[in-house]
Amino acid sequence: MCRAYCQFWFASDIDSTTKSARPGAIAGVHARCGSVSGERSRAGRLGYHVPMRFQLHQGYLPTAIGRVAELHARHYSALVGFGLPFEAKVARELAEFCERYDESRDGLWLLLQDGRVEGSIAIDGARAAEQGAHLRWFITSDLVRGKGAGTALLNAAMAFCQSRHYPRVYLWTFEGLHAARHLYEKFGFTLAYQEPGTQWGREVTEQRFERQSDSLG
Repeated sequence: MCRAYCQFWFASDIDSTTKSARPGAIAGVHARCGSVSGERSRAGRLGYHVPMRFQLHQGYLPTAIGRVAELHARHYSALVGFGLPFEAKVARELAEFCERYDESRDGLWLLLQDGRVEGSIAIDGARAAEQGAHLRWFITSDLVRGKGAGTALLNAAMAFCQSRHYPRVYLWTFEGLHAARHLYEKFGFTLAYQEPGTQWGREVTEQRFERQSDSLG
């Protein structure tokens, strides 16, 4: 049986001569759909590599809270030793967010690979007017990391913020996540301030990045 896929490309990476798309830039996300099994069969015969396909789903899905908490726990326990307090905080606050989710102000995007959640990002707009929209739970699994998944998630989140005319978007992270910081800066985020903190269960140098409304256009 053939399965449908969505191949994500980015609008600023269109060849001006051939009008064909190449994977990899940062503007708006476009998708091409087709047959996974047929494409992989042709690839096997011709000897070339088929790039990974993934799908973005907006909104909650069953098991998503547990899976997003798992992705965070696995990645950050291996990276910096975050443990139970961190995983519990992610699960608790994501569950609370989903229970009060209002699609007119909030956004949640799940990146799916073969139907399994392999990444996520959220925009919490509950205090957007006073404090700015809060970008939260941005994570990708090892399976899709470095393959355009993070860019696709951030594109979706920033397009949503632009459509809601949020004057500021901010996020919390910590020092030393160089690849993530590079991606944030590509999207117009700048470091607002940093200080030692323990909000994730152990002391790290916490950092707040912000993106102003003039970066959202």
